[in-house]
Order: sequence, then C-alpha cells, then structure tokens
Amino acid sequence: MHVIDLNADLGETVSTLAGTAPTADDEAMFAVISSASIACGGHAGDAVSMADAAARAARTGVAIGAHPSYVDRENFGRVRVDVDPRTLQGQLEEQFAALRSAGADIRYVKPHGALYHSAGSDPETARAVTSAVAALAADLARPVPILGLGTEIERAAGDAGIPFVREAFLDRGYLADGTLVPRGMPGDLVHHPAEAAARAVHLVETGRLIAADGTLLRVDAGSLCLHGDSPGAVETAHAVRRALDAAGIAVRAPW
Repeated sequence: MHVIDLNADLGETVSTLAGTAPTADDEAMFAVISSASIACGGHAGDAVSMADAAARAARTGVAIGAHPSYVDRENFGRVRVDVDPRTLQGQLEEQFAALRSAGADIRYVKPHGALYHSAGSDPETARAVTSAVAALAADLARPVPILGLGTEIERAAGDAGIPFVREAFLDRGYLADGTLVPRGMPGDLVHHPAEAAARAVHLVETGRLIAADGTLLRVDAGSLCLHGDSPGAVETAHAVRRALDAAGIAVRAPW
C-alpha cells in the first residue's frame, strides 16, 4: 500500500488596518492534511495564530512543522533578503523558539517562500538553515527533518546528518527542469481541484508529473503540498484527499 504525507502552509495571519487576518481557512485544511507547516513570525503569524495551530494539531492529530522565513512581513517572505548567514541562522532560531513557546511540538522544518528557494540553490543559505535546524534538534534531543526542494539544501542536510524529505506541489506548475513556474507567470497555479487530485494519485503511484510544457518529470517526493492561501484551497484539498482515499493511498505524516 502506498503511503504519503499531505502538508499545507498555514497559520499565516497578516496585518491589516483592522488588526490581523488569516490568509486561509485553517480549520477546514487541518481536517484533511497530515502535516501543517506553521508560520512563526518571519513572514506572517503571531503568538495567537501559533497557539491556535498547536491546539488544532493536538485536536486533529496533525503533525506541526515550523515554517520560517526571511524576516520580511511586508513582502510576505516572497523576496530574497540580503542577510549574512550567521544573522539568518539567529533569526530562524528565534522563529523556532516562538513556535515552541506557543505550545507547538515541532516535528519538521519547511522554509517559506524566497528562503525555501534560496536554500535549495545557494550553499550559504542552505548551511544557515541546516545549522538552525541542527540546533533545534539538539535542544529537542531528537532528529528534526527538513522538508524541501533543491540540491543545495539536500546536500547541506546530508552533510549535517539531518533527514531530508523531498516535497512536490499539487497546486503549482512545474518547469521542464523540475523547478516551479515563478508566481505571476503563465501556468504558475493549478486551478482545478480535479486536476490537482489526479496529479496527486498519479504522482504517488508512478513518481511522475507533467510540467507546464508537457515534459514528463520524475519526482521522488515524500510529501505533497497544498497552499492554504491558493484560490479554492479548501475545495482542492478535499478533492485531493478524496482521490487519495479512493485509490487506497494512506495519508500519514512520516515524522
């Protein structure tokens, strides 16, 4: 029987003139996923949203991962920030501490946005991320895997003795080289729930998906991601979960 993790990026409250507002329906998403990557203050999130996520995780049996970012709430962490590796490591450790202080049991770490992509391609950024995760694992006295994509973060994790789990995206388009179509470009998002659901089953069963230009890609993924702030996210999440269940694919967190 096939087994796969289904994760979503959640807990992403953002500042508004009226206070704070969530970018996703976390309650609905928690009902169908096995892992939740929770914003911990870098790009979004606050003490209340983190505590809410910890409570939802305990109630639903969903594993919590830290979803740290460059410290850049203005751009929602989607712009690369020029910060030296030592400072970046410290910022990530502060975000982990904030999530733990809110009562979360951090089972894995998944960088957010620009940090996710920088860590996948830039050796110094990758080492800063793995150093912060290694410090967290030492404090917890257990391994803390990194969920991600890209050769540099995978290499840095291996060098540091940190488990690495490759991720695939159900609601994002892929280029022929296996990277994601940049946001705002044609084909960046998968809009139809049925398409995302079919992609999920096909990917788990065959290890392949089709890029935006029709190229057949080999994808060795241990976790599938749905973005909670994508259009129609809840409908897509339910469609994906129904399709996985119907295909006899168990949805289970590996951490």
